[in-house]
Amino acid sequence: MRREIAMTLATVPEYGSAQTTRKAGHAVVAGAGMAGLLAARVLADHFEQVMIVEKDSLPDAPVTRKGVPQANHIHNLHEAGRRTLEDLFPGFSEDLIAAGGNRIEINSDSRVFIEGDVLAHGPGRLPMYCASRPLFELVTRRRVDDVDNISLREHCQFIDYIVGETAPNVEGISIRQDGRTEEIPANLVVDATGRTSRTPDWLAEHDYPTPTVDEVHIDVVYSTALVNRPVDAQQTRVVLPNPPRKRGGGMFPVENGRWMMTLFGVHGEHAPPDPEGFADFAASLPIPDFKRVIDEYGLASEMIEQYPFPSNKRVRYEEIDRFPDGLVVVGDGIASFNPIYGQGMSVAALEALQLHHVLAADGTDDLAHRFFQRAETVVDDAWMLAVGSDFQFPQTTGPKPTGTDLINKYLSRLLRKARTDGKVADAFNRVIIMEERPTSLFRPRILWRVLTPSI
Repeated sequence: MRREIAMTLATVPEYGSAQTTRKAGHAVVAGAGMAGLLAARVLADHFEQVMIVEKDSLPDAPVTRKGVPQANHIHNLHEAGRRTLEDLFPGFSEDLIAAGGNRIEINSDSRVFIEGDVLAHGPGRLPMYCASRPLFELVTRRRVDDVDNISLREHCQFIDYIVGETAPNVEGISIRQDGRTEEIPANLVVDATGRTSRTPDWLAEHDYPTPTVDEVHIDVVYSTALVNRPVDAQQTRVVLPNPPRKRGGGMFPVENGRWMMTLFGVHGEHAPPDPEGFADFAASLPIPDFKRVIDEYGLASEMIEQYPFPSNKRVRYEEIDRFPDGLVVVGDGIASFNPIYGQGMSVAALEALQLHHVLAADGTDDLAHRFFQRAETVVDDAWMLAVGSDFQFPQTTGPKPTGTDLINKYLSRLLRKARTDGKVADAFNRVIIMEERPTSLFRPRILWRVLTPSI
């Protein structure tokens, strides 16, 4: 009997290399971020050769790449993503710890402030693995590099897709490296270039339908500093914005004896990029923990990184009826979410899992259509969580999912109950870490606890 995994979708089967019967052809992935690395790993089960091309330098060290400026800020690997990475790369979690990452227990090490108070700790064990984005990426890249039929070329600028002679299908990519242009033929191209993907424009230029783009504007700006951390300190703190308060923050233990502290605000409340302003912003949060650790342990450096994120963005490839053979898009090129919810890496992992399943089922036949339909089921839940939360604020603009206001009203009551009911808090946390679907919060046993008046 096939074992199934309860991540974003309770019916998504786990990865299984035994589902692959043969390898044939070549695939190329444009982009060596987490989405590209994970896509390459599943493609290696189905193609003789897989090549990743990346415009940035890729040193064997956890350093921020020029093409990923948001890597200086907090990145969460939710449990759904970690389980998938563990299946794709057995021993991944241990590799991350050995490289300097940390394992915390949400129900003992964390405090989450929302709806006017801190959530209760639940009864179950909820692990979370914490590290900087560059370390997550480095450990993943090392494991990808161990796969025999994957090659990785750095300093390669993706230029364009190669188009077939008889139909505008994709048959590879052209790149520029060291001033020279080269064509790389491929049976499948994966666009993992991220939020700035040029695929929608390419479709329009080649007379394909162009997908609808949904944008929900939240105007979040976040600033991040590293704070000195005692070796045995594992405290994790989260303050989520909640009207009328537009400010929030996160603090997670990362490598090298540091906390990574990200402070953020939405709709004009922006955390300053200077140490004094940063500390003052921390002091304005509704729990004292952020300012206290700055005062007790000090910033690890005067450098404070700042990054603006104007809007959630979703490209609706699943809605168009004609798409070129030989091409799919993954990661932020499909959807990018308000980063304060930390969903990006885990969504990329689940999309890679879906890509594996569509290839295992029917190979490359009608691949894009089948993949985008399955990726939609992953994106839907993450989109509902992020965009639904953003629409708590009347200043948020863009297409509002049906039922958002009613769901937000229920979640507000649920979170107030979760301040004293550990089982309700546990149910909410399992949705946040993408182990359970948001619909799980409407199960009868949770509904009863939420709707029963407190004594």
